[in-house]
Amino acid sequence: MLAALEKRYGPKGLRVLGFPCNDFANEEPDDLPTICAFMKRQFGATYRMYGKVRCVDPGMHPLYAWLTSQPPRPGKVGWNFAKFLIGRDGEFLGRWSPDTAPDARIVTSVIEKALMVPPPR
Repeated sequence: MLAALEKRYGPKGLRVLGFPCNDFANEEPDDLPTICAFMKRQFGATYRMYGKVRCVDPGMHPLYAWLTSQPPRPGKVGWNFAKFLIGRDGEFLGRWSPDTAPDARIVTSVIEKALMVPPPR
């Protein structure tokens, strides 16, 4: 579903970024090439995938330290596929749980509003 979201909104500037982690029930023990191949095969993912990070302590990546400190819903990541939306200007725009579908109206409405803002020059 994330791949479909990027296909739908990519021409307007949305970029989906994947940050695999193995912090939850050993779900992601593989290396990055294996993860990318699986994501492409299973989900059609063609979006950018980064190296594995830790999204919980100890050793939480600084990106996740920032993401999980943002209001209105600060708090630890509870499971893989948590979704965060960052605006073109770096502003934190939203956070959704793993069970929220990427194409849920609650998510797409925030994306659509953010894409109305012109890119910085």
